Amino acid sequence: MSRPNVVVTVLDTARGRDTVPAAASPMPTLSSIADDGTEFTRAFSTAPWTLPSHASLFTGTYPSRHGAHGGHTVLDGSLRTLAEAFRDGGYETVGLSNNTWITEEFGFDRGFGTLRRGWQYVQSDVDLGEVVRAEHPMAKIRAARDRLFEGNPLVNAVNVLYNELADDEGAERTTAWVERWLRGRDEDAPFLLFLNYIEPHIEYRPPREFAERYLPPDASYEEAMRIRQDPRAYDVGAYSLDEREFELLAALYRGELAALDAHLARLRAALVAAGEWEETVFVVLGDHGENVGDHGFLGHQYDLHDTLLHVPFVIHGGGFRGGRRDELVQTLDLVPTLLDAAGLAAPELRDQAQGRSLHPTASDPPRSAVFAEYLGPQPSPEALEARFGSIPDRVRAFDRTLRAVRTAEEKYIRGGDGTEWFYRVDEDPEETANLAAEAPGRTRSLARRLDDWLGSFEHAEVAGEVSMSAGTRERLADLGYL
Repeated sequence: MSRPNVVVTVLDTARGRDTVPAAASPMPTLSSIADDGTEFTRAFSTAPWTLPSHASLFTGTYPSRHGAHGGHTVLDGSLRTLAEAFRDGGYETVGLSNNTWITEEFGFDRGFGTLRRGWQYVQSDVDLGEVVRAEHPMAKIRAARDRLFEGNPLVNAVNVLYNELADDEGAERTTAWVERWLRGRDEDAPFLLFLNYIEPHIEYRPPREFAERYLPPDASYEEAMRIRQDPRAYDVGAYSLDEREFELLAALYRGELAALDAHLARLRAALVAAGEWEETVFVVLGDHGENVGDHGFLGHQYDLHDTLLHVPFVIHGGGFRGGRRDELVQTLDLVPTLLDAAGLAAPELRDQAQGRSLHPTASDPPRSAVFAEYLGPQPSPEALEARFGSIPDRVRAFDRTLRAVRTAEEKYIRGGDGTEWFYRVDEDPEETANLAAEAPGRTRSLARRLDDWLGSFEHAEVAGEVSMSAGTRERLADLGYL
């Protein structure tokens, strides 16, 4: 395989504990791909939410280096991207995103010949999120009156109708498009195909046939679907959830993963039918995880526990047939790994990348630790206060940076307010006991290691929020980010 195709499939919000292949895994297709390829069982994201984690995937750098975070929501053009390197290497570059953050509006289109928005039936610069997401008929009418005639009214009407009738968050549309594209493709050049599936993201609304596999015997699909899913309202104490409700939400979450696994099966089948499967490096990974009641949270903001950082990471093809690998790896290791798999020099991208190649032929030494950053709360306590009025002191404490270093045995998290957490993750994988006060020596040692790492590279100089369209803002608010 001299110039393989590359498919990077991001399972948005898929956490490792629910996807690592096992007898109880809701993702048998992913397990099958892992069995034939390589599964990295201890893979960790660089950040707990979409924008910074994808920026790391695209540039091979940590959030402090690329500068995309809650206080600066754009990937600036100073760094090279994976798509740019593959485009310049003669690849056809195609992306399909179902997450509003991963669009040209936030700087993620660089290098893609095509970057499609999965929530639009007809691709358009006019995003009518506020029409689609309005909860009441009169609100929809008012939003349509204000926005429908921007651009092409017919295209806008079709996109609104599609969103009203769609059964999912874009997975069906995305997979069907890839199937058609592969059938009709007659290019001689190899391709880089990037896919973001957002289904595991809250709100969890899997099809009944997938959800019912994981619901307890005494629960109905209707009961589970009635549970309120509003992470920011939960954070501020606007409502509460009991143990049973979290059990049902966890079942819905696993149902979303099971439904998404069926799309992985279709993608593999489409590549086989097109005669491309054996010529393709096929990657499946999570961009970050999720808290479903874990550590007092719902969603994926405000903390750096392994529930948000441990993700699935599987590579098939191009020499990746070695079964399980249990060393510590990071999602940003994907950049040098894929450059090696495709035989691309890409010196500028390689020079900036902070990852280590995982390719079987690479000689990069294994990691002794992984790092993660949360550089700006999203949304900020001020934004929460604007929405909810008064907010509890616990939530005000979220207005801080968080950074973490994790080895195979230990983990240290430090807040910008000086708060520290130390866990023995080998003995306490759920991170239930903060031992910072009981183990000051080990805590200081890891704090120094974190400081040494932070001082080892140049940090981005960025500041200020980035303007976004009203439709984008509405869609992100619906996902719990604003």
